[in-house]
Amino acid sequence: MSRGGFVVNIADLVDAEAGTQNRRIFWDRDVYELELERVFGRCWLFLAHESQLAKAGDYVVTKMAEDEVIVWRQEDGSIKAFLNQCRHRGMRLCQAEAGNARSHACIYHGWQFAADGSLKTVPLEQSVYGPRFDKRQWGLREVPRVESYKGFVFGCMDPDAPTLPDYLGDEKWYIDIWTDIPGGIELLGPPARSIVHTNWKLPPEGFVGDVYHLGMTHGSILKVLGAPVVDFKSGMGMQATSRYGSGHAAQFSHHSSMRDQISPELADMVPPRRVEDVAPEKGEAYANLYTSMWDGTIFPNCSYLIGLNVFKVWHPIGPDKIEVVSWVIAEKRMSEEAKRRMKISVNRTFGMAGILEGDDMDNFEHSTQPNQGYFTRQGTLNAQLGHGLARLDPDYPGVVSDMVSELSIRGYYRFYADCLKSKNWQEIQHNSENWKEQLL
Repeated sequence: MSRGGFVVNIADLVDAEAGTQNRRIFWDRDVYELELERVFGRCWLFLAHESQLAKAGDYVVTKMAEDEVIVWRQEDGSIKAFLNQCRHRGMRLCQAEAGNARSHACIYHGWQFAADGSLKTVPLEQSVYGPRFDKRQWGLREVPRVESYKGFVFGCMDPDAPTLPDYLGDEKWYIDIWTDIPGGIELLGPPARSIVHTNWKLPPEGFVGDVYHLGMTHGSILKVLGAPVVDFKSGMGMQATSRYGSGHAAQFSHHSSMRDQISPELADMVPPRRVEDVAPEKGEAYANLYTSMWDGTIFPNCSYLIGLNVFKVWHPIGPDKIEVVSWVIAEKRMSEEAKRRMKISVNRTFGMAGILEGDDMDNFEHSTQPNQGYFTRQGTLNAQLGHGLARLDPDYPGVVSDMVSELSIRGYYRFYADCLKSKNWQEIQHNSENWKEQLL
């Protein structure tokens, strides 16, 4: 495929069965432009949590890749999303990050748009435009698909994409475990934001299943904290990947252990998660994860960490820079004081200056910047840890493995490759039919 005068040979970028990736995917501008079209233009992208859009007129401004969108609660309770651009001369319409409004007026020429996206008023309409001007043709450009799952609102630019639940696939079973708690969950804001000079895929890769780095990258911090050492023995955890690239890794029975070391005041403020509360109804496999500390990624660019209670989106800004947006995951039934303390706890760990965040972002930046080198970026990267040891498990959906593996990373890039080489969702479905065989 030729883009910008160069040829992108997609078959050379990812070898899903071998578990290798070409370094070009972490630097190349032509590959990045293809990603905007075939990954971000087709996949479901996180927009907001319903807790941020509690009543009619509430809105947040976010991004779908590099496209800014307004996510707006409608009068009938539904949620719509629109490109944040006035249809007159292309000015950014909404200048705020969040708020409540029945309409937005462009500060350039005053065109005003209602919450349903329609063009409401045009200054001097009759005298300067005349009767031939039809406002109905100039409403905001709407995101074709907006759906919510467990309170998490996603948007998709491709009207032919599968439904959001179908897109989540096997990972939906796992997401239910940490969202289906008494009273439900919410995201606490306003979100923290930072700019990191890394390729957008490296942070989701880290969250989707990289347990291997913990002892080396975070070893000194864990030692200072006196936090329990990650148990790498077989059977002490698991990871899984799904058809459309989402996945996670979990360590059994350590849900709040690290958080309690960092923020001991929370130990008595957050309702405990106990195996006996869910095992009789849900089974032992579900209960093990219910009390586990785990991290995951919903393909392509949002991640979460259960136990330390952080939810993140990695917005791309070119092939070597991202905006990191972070919220705090909280249980709605928690007291306001507990939620305040939870914010402090998350800032200590995965805030912009958090003790764990800094370590990870250094890794991501220094895995991207060497690709400036002409010969360096021609290399191949290895994600073969646990290769050949994956399995189908009667208790856990998807393709699974023991915790210390790079299975979920291989699954992430397997679907990434399917997106790049497919011209539409029909081809994606065809190319991913044998996804399990590719990973086993």
